[in-house]
Amino acid sequence: MVNKQWLSLLGLANRARKIISGEELVIREVRNSRAKLVLLAEDASDNTRKKITDKCRYYKIPYRIVSDRYELGQAIGKDARVVVAVMESGFASKMKDLLD
Repeated sequence: MVNKQWLSLLGLANRARKIISGEELVIREVRNSRAKLVLLAEDASDNTRKKITDKCRYYKIPYRIVSDRYELGQAIGKDARVVVAVMESGFASKMKDLLD
């Protein structure tokens, strides 16, 4: 069974207003090196997946592929979300530990 603690942590980060979601916003934060961790849904389109992973690699922002857009959205109290960026390093490093 996959560890789902990261979902609770993501919800906490959301309530602390330390995440942003949506492709354009996430890309902007990655470009400005403000994103500390990017979470990409496994069911993202190939185009979106390539765009996000290429940007993350180029700007050296860590990213993780997570379950699906519905689970990602649910964790932050929204409908489906394909990509979410964690903006605070404490949340980001703890989430990386839980996802690795």
